Amino acid sequence: MNRLLTAAQLAPAVDTYLAATTPGRRWDAETTFAWDAADADRLTEGQRSAVEFVTVIEDHLPGYFDIYHRHFPVDDTVEPEVFAHNRELYHFTVRWASEEDTHARALARYQAASGITDRDTLRGSLAEVGAQRFELPYEHPVQFFAYALVQEKATQIYYQQLRAAIDEPVLTDVLTRLSRDEARHFTFMADVVSRYLRHHGDAVVEPIRDVIATFRMPLADTMRGYWRWALKIADTARYDHTDAYDSLIHVLDRATAARTDKLDELMAFVAAARTVA
Repeated sequence: MNRLLTAAQLAPAVDTYLAATTPGRRWDAETTFAWDAADADRLTEGQRSAVEFVTVIEDHLPGYFDIYHRHFPVDDTVEPEVFAHNRELYHFTVRWASEEDTHARALARYQAASGITDRDTLRGSLAEVGAQRFELPYEHPVQFFAYALVQEKATQIYYQQLRAAIDEPVLTDVLTRLSRDEARHFTFMADVVSRYLRHHGDAVVEPIRDVIATFRMPLADTMRGYWRWALKIADTARYDHTDAYDSLIHVLDRATAARTDKLDELMAFVAAARTVA
């Protein structure tokens, strides 16, 4: 329990996130986009492949959501104070999951509407990856948020770069909305990691370092052909999670008023990992 934030410490981050996602700012895959105008003929082969790639990544949402259910359960297997923390987090994760599932639906709808593939074929190909169990080999709670911080920022950056490379209005609209959502997800994760640093100090530095030392994007070690596919789309838009490390360094730098040697060492480690990559 002493490794967790308290429910009261976590709640402001959840409240801030939910307040930023008012009904007027939400969108859906069914009515928001002009699907009749979607046209994959305006995309290069690499751009089509990039859309297919990110659809697979986004569609694995059940696996990502299950991670939080398993590691932050809301049932009688945990003590009441842990349940209270996990229940606060659940307010975020169900909204986050809904938004990520909408991303998957929007990308799948685009593929079908634009002519990249048909819905039945896509369902079959997504099922091959979707049925695989997603794991994060972490023990400390802060590690799940540090991982998601990097992953969400890296995905946001990729969507922005892909959007800049295409000339197809419907896909441009989709990617704009996806990147904005990922930016808000990153902001939540950054808020939580900052709270861990403020409340637990040097005790969370090593767990965060371990996340960076072993980081892999989702499905990198489980999806057959992941790295070959990632390299294939590199000419279309850079897909490199280390692009997010500058944002992590900024979070670490601003998290506490009193810097420590261990925190400085962590920032130097992250910067070195960015440079090497």
